[in-house]
Amino acid sequence: MNTIHSSSYPLPPSAEVQEEHLHHLDTERIDPFYYMKDKGDPRLVEYLESENKYTSEVMASTKSLQEQIYQEIVGRMKEDDQSYPMLRRGYYYYTRTEKGKQYPVHYRMRQEDFDRRWKDCPTAIEGGELLFDVNQLAEGSDAYIFAGYSVSPNNQLAAYFSNTTGSYAEFDLHLRDLTTGTDRPFTLHGISSLAWAEDSETIYYSLIDETLRSTRIFAQRLSEAEGTLIYEEQDVRFSCSVSETKTREFIFISTSSSTTSEEYYLSSSGEDREPKLFLPRKQDVRYSILSHREKFFVYYKDKEHLNGMVYVSPKDQVGDPTQWQVFVPHREDVRLDSIGVYREHVALEERREGLTEIRILSHEGEPLSKIHFPEPVYTISLKGNSTYEATTIRYTYSSPNRPTSLYEYDLVRGESRLLKQQEVGGGFSPDDYTVERRWATAPDGVKVPMTLLYRKGLQRDGTAPALLYGYGSYGVTLDAHFSVSVLSLVDRGFVYAQVQVRGGSDLGEQWYEDGKFLKKQNTFTDFIACAETLIQEGYTSPERLTAEGGSAGGLLIGAVANSRPDLFHAMIAAVPFVDVVTTMLDESLPLTTSEYEEWGNPNDPEYFHYMLSYSPYDNLRAQDYPHLLVTGGINDSQVLFHEPTKYVAKLRQLKTDDHLLLLRMDMDSGHGGATGRYDGIRDTAFEYAFLLLTLGML
Repeated sequence: MNTIHSSSYPLPPSAEVQEEHLHHLDTERIDPFYYMKDKGDPRLVEYLESENKYTSEVMASTKSLQEQIYQEIVGRMKEDDQSYPMLRRGYYYYTRTEKGKQYPVHYRMRQEDFDRRWKDCPTAIEGGELLFDVNQLAEGSDAYIFAGYSVSPNNQLAAYFSNTTGSYAEFDLHLRDLTTGTDRPFTLHGISSLAWAEDSETIYYSLIDETLRSTRIFAQRLSEAEGTLIYEEQDVRFSCSVSETKTREFIFISTSSSTTSEEYYLSSSGEDREPKLFLPRKQDVRYSILSHREKFFVYYKDKEHLNGMVYVSPKDQVGDPTQWQVFVPHREDVRLDSIGVYREHVALEERREGLTEIRILSHEGEPLSKIHFPEPVYTISLKGNSTYEATTIRYTYSSPNRPTSLYEYDLVRGESRLLKQQEVGGGFSPDDYTVERRWATAPDGVKVPMTLLYRKGLQRDGTAPALLYGYGSYGVTLDAHFSVSVLSLVDRGFVYAQVQVRGGSDLGEQWYEDGKFLKKQNTFTDFIACAETLIQEGYTSPERLTAEGGSAGGLLIGAVANSRPDLFHAMIAAVPFVDVVTTMLDESLPLTTSEYEEWGNPNDPEYFHYMLSYSPYDNLRAQDYPHLLVTGGINDSQVLFHEPTKYVAKLRQLKTDDHLLLLRMDMDSGHGGATGRYDGIRDTAFEYAFLLLTLGML
């Protein structure tokens, strides 16, 4: 095995690009790289170009390996594929992907035509009404995001959302006439949600402000030049949105922060401009409403009921919780993830010990059935049904060695039917792999779960390479699902480990509470405990262990790289949130104020000093670091491009090793990287090649 050092390659970018600028700065300035926020500064552009050039030069020797990994991943995909059709208001909707094309194509077919021609073979539909060819929409754009579409109740219009920046926070709304297949001269900028009124001539929508926070709700007839403001959110922690209901009776306005929410409702007729409050907001109380023809179902969560519960409210007693009845009680060991309400049934997606299951009740609360699987690690996701009168729902199932399967569940008979299973090429067989669930012990004695995937026959002698992947923020669960990409590492002998550290909600809502605010350090120490367990149990060694995380998971990587660089050989920090304190002190930046209830408000000295104790950028120091690949997007609206840029610039000045430090800045896209599916695979191949390069596995 060869050890890779930066001395083997052209010299990395130094501070020379910044020297002239820094020379004129006050030497007492706390952050000498603060100027890198200015996207228009030519010195910054020069610096980014030099970093990208250096990264390309270093990775040039891996070109053939990148192509090999790319072809492996593509070879496992079904490039010509079609989604299973979904019925909505008299039409079946589905998408197709075609070999060689970056984006999907969206179609629909009338229900009577579908039933007559294709009912027995819905995955081999030919023809259909073309709605959107995203490949055509994206022509001429370096980045293009098609964020979905919403069809009017009369099936004649479709509002669709897109941008050419690659940002996942800023979208334009366009209106397509489905009777002609052409767009109307109607565009809204900065839209964040939309709901159709039943008249098909009125839309309700939310718009973002200059900080990308969704703050205003409008109602507008399509014949009008502008909308009427019907709601504006004043609290800087809150964002608002609109939605329709299955019963088609109401338009809901939801406004919420990370910890608190409030709901309003309007008649869906199209005439209503006066939102009615359901229940006034109360700090640390989150609730949401689901409509049944006879009543409201209310999901409810507060400090005493962190895992959530469900009430039933009479429709004429919405503002009086004393009139509500408990439908699903709170349980300390079960987190309620989602709920679907239908005319005769209620479907619950619940999480117990980090694994999901689906439970079916009658709309009166009688337990009917349960969907779960016997495997030690798996993921079920409730897809539901958009029709209120439905007697079937859909769900997906997968595990690290089992491709995703789509099922339809008959709510009356209690039976599942397989609709579609992900096809995997390249000689894949699930029997070639072992899936394990292991538990690490954190410094405070808490047991932390992780899921391992590796090829059978692994020798636990510490010689195997491993990739440890984590996130651990916002209550996001890191479920163990199937990935055609990660097999390219596992087939090369890697142990792939996904960790469910605190900060996610994997083991219940308390798991989230124990990894945020003044307990954020638990996220990092949990990750370290998992790394130590893999080493102690012989799955790998520090010389063979790598790690990856993105966005808030990049914060995790940065914090761990500072505190325990000795545990890891190489790390990937993708679009990392690493400049925590400076970003959270700047209320003009996108999404900052809404993050106060995740990280804390740094204007409070207690939170300021706690953030400062773990902020990766502020804790960089003169020491050895693992090999590092840091990525960013010039149009990133979630983690602005300057965070990974200044992180790398500062680390270049401080690190004492000669390991690789690479910055790869996407100059066309945003938080999600490349927007086309093939381009995204090339990004993955690049990252895997970096890990293999550092391990001497070319």
